[in-house]
Amino acid sequence: MSAENTIAGISHYSKDTPVGRPSQDGRAGVFVPTEHFDLTSSTTIRKGSGIVAFGNPDGTLMVYFEANRFDESSLHKWENKARKAYDRMVMAAPTVSKAKMDAKMLEYIGYIDGTGITLRQPEKLQAWLELADAMDTAPESSNITWEKSKRLVT
Repeated sequence: MSAENTIAGISHYSKDTPVGRPSQDGRAGVFVPTEHFDLTSSTTIRKGSGIVAFGNPDGTLMVYFEANRFDESSLHKWENKARKAYDRMVMAAPTVSKAKMDAKMLEYIGYIDGTGITLRQPEKLQAWLELADAMDTAPESSNITWEKSKRLVT
């Protein structure tokens, strides 16, 4: 295998992506799919999902997501979906809504922790929610805060 083919096949997350499972209230990344992610044939992440992840030492991402498949009213807003996925992640709760993924499939757009969500690229989230016809679920600002005592894991 040539060096060119080897380098082209390697994918890594952003230097800003938190590495390793965060402790409770620790920081994780917020992501949206890139053009490399095939939404039409995905059996995991659905359009409009809240997607959070942390980096693995091998350059992949451990992704947790919430799509609100069962139309729970408390999960209508995008930030509540992201929060539920985050709570599952930090609590290491059993779930089928997680996957180890190649980093090129997702783009880092901000971070989430125990105090809220900070979007560094809100326009990327807007495009993701427009694709899902879910603009009514969009956050009102790039900085979302919540009460520390509220946990959404069920």
